Amino acid sequence: MRIGVPAEVKDSERRVAMTPDGVRELASHGHTVVVEHGAGEGSSISDREYQGAGATSCSTEEAWAASLVVKVKEPQPAEHRYLRGDLTLLTYLHLANEPELTDALVTAGTTAVAYETVQLPSGALPLLAPMSEVAGRMATQVGSHWLEAVHGGRGVLLGGAPGVRPARVVVLGAGNVGWNAAWIAAGMEAEVLLLDKNVDRLRWVDQIHKGRIMTITSNRGAVERAVAEADLVIGAVLVAGGKAPMVVTADMVSGMRAGSVIVDVAIDQGGCVETIRETTHSEPTYVVDDVIHYAVGNIPGAVPHTSTYALTNATLPYVVEVAEHGLREAVRRDPALLGGVSTVAGEVTNAAVAEALGRTAGDPLALLA
Repeated sequence: MRIGVPAEVKDSERRVAMTPDGVRELASHGHTVVVEHGAGEGSSISDREYQGAGATSCSTEEAWAASLVVKVKEPQPAEHRYLRGDLTLLTYLHLANEPELTDALVTAGTTAVAYETVQLPSGALPLLAPMSEVAGRMATQVGSHWLEAVHGGRGVLLGGAPGVRPARVVVLGAGNVGWNAAWIAAGMEAEVLLLDKNVDRLRWVDQIHKGRIMTITSNRGAVERAVAEADLVIGAVLVAGGKAPMVVTADMVSGMRAGSVIVDVAIDQGGCVETIRETTHSEPTYVVDDVIHYAVGNIPGAVPHTSTYALTNATLPYVVEVAEHGLREAVRRDPALLGGVSTVAGEVTNAAVAEALGRTAGDPLALLA
């Protein structure tokens, strides 16, 4: 199979969908890999490294002309012209918050597999996990940065100082993003509150961190109290494939202290804060009611070298399976892939995405036949 790796074009997105080791693995199975010129430069990977692993450098058009294209972020409007009916696309899509992209994929008849909804029988999301871990860790780092007075924040040091109370960090959601954000915040010696509706998950966090992270069962009242006293709020609520629920209302935001910070990592799925809208690395924040809002949709893109290697480690086995056997047989061999199949032959095939967009979901197995 011919596999294309285009350069990413989203604002300040420096990740690339495959490392040289990934190329070498696919080449060892007899596949042809073409990588767009300069695609890896933002992740400190040269064309020469790709060529040494067996890839051919190519133009944008040549990368997209492959029968299987692997990316990091969803196709941007300028890339919609490359979508077509004989293309299989593997990337993060977040279609529940992308009706225009969904229309483009459906109109083109593209078979699209979303990394974020590939799901194991346990409920785990193996291809979302590595970027969730990076985004969670980055969220605390970013929040600390914007809390500095020179950036408009309250001038609070996350860990405080001897005799001075540390910052209070409130994390909403105890999944991979939330737990990693809370873990880093605790490591920076902040006062950390982690809220989730899943008491078993909170129990696990409590056992791991032995009370260093305060766990609280999430409900409207608990969120209101926690947000009102927070210096930094990190939104980490996830509904696999669907839109994130709105957990923090505009009234809650208006009750926060001036110069406090919200980092909404759930923005890919629409965000969990009523006053949130997506921002970019070039313009990462805006202010509502004297509260700094940060909602960059590709946070891990700020650390592309780390993110690219973490992503390839997770995605490569699935890419190899699809390349070796075709998508239908790969799904049969590994049913976890089925949840990732989002569009086929002009139909939306993921139930959560279809519900979020008011569409009817088609049967992916029947459409892949």
